[in-house]
Amino acid sequence: MTTARPIPALSLRGIDKSFGAVKALSSIDLDIYPGEVVALVGDNAAGKSTIAKVIAGVITPDAGIIESDGVPVTIPSPTSAHALGITTVFQELALVENLDIVSNLYLGRELRRGSMLLESEMEEVARQVLRDLTIRVPSVRTLVADLSGGQRQAVAIARTLLGHPRIVVLDEPTASLSVSSTAEVLTLIERLRDLGHGVVLISHNMGDVRAVADRIEVLRHGRNNGSFAARTVSYEDIIAAITGAVDFSNRR
Repeated sequence: MTTARPIPALSLRGIDKSFGAVKALSSIDLDIYPGEVVALVGDNAAGKSTIAKVIAGVITPDAGIIESDGVPVTIPSPTSAHALGITTVFQELALVENLDIVSNLYLGRELRRGSMLLESEMEEVARQVLRDLTIRVPSVRTLVADLSGGQRQAVAIARTLLGHPRIVVLDEPTASLSVSSTAEVLTLIERLRDLGHGVVLISHNMGDVRAVADRIEVLRHGRNNGSFAARTVSYEDIIAAITGAVDFSNRR
């Protein structure tokens, strides 16, 4: 007896997006499940970041269907994405270097009682979130300017978890990081999966992808060109799909 696979936390079907005469996405399909790391890979202009922006509510697709837990939805804005439990960490982390970790986590959504900031409550929640993600920092009152690249990326990801998301989209989270900082971020991605979040990892680094992904979705020229189980697919098949040497578009 086989067990039916759960309904995706988020499902995209037939997503199209054009910018003038440029077709950025064409009939894109993508499923995101809880507790799974899905890597989106492809060459430059493959459509990876465009999909991230569609999921984040930054841009609206021209056609296609989006479902949340099997229910059709629209994501016309980042606020709508947040309401659906979707958070995105883009390459520009938007952290304020001269503020500490607590202030960055709560930037723009500080806890207050009347006009009084609830400093101790925010500090305790910050500690708990960092503990849940096993993020190591000297103190939650450390200035962001004094953190490593990996720690800054971790703070940006931790900030998204204050909204209790179901899906976390990470756009090139290890770009320009040192080897040790990259290892910290990859461990954090695994921790997000262990906590039950669906994670979309956009990356050019095949080493990082193969280290943490459960499934690899290849994009080429704004189209699907293969869906692969990360543990069994060969490096050669991934490269063949990315370059178009082999058409894997029917492999889903």
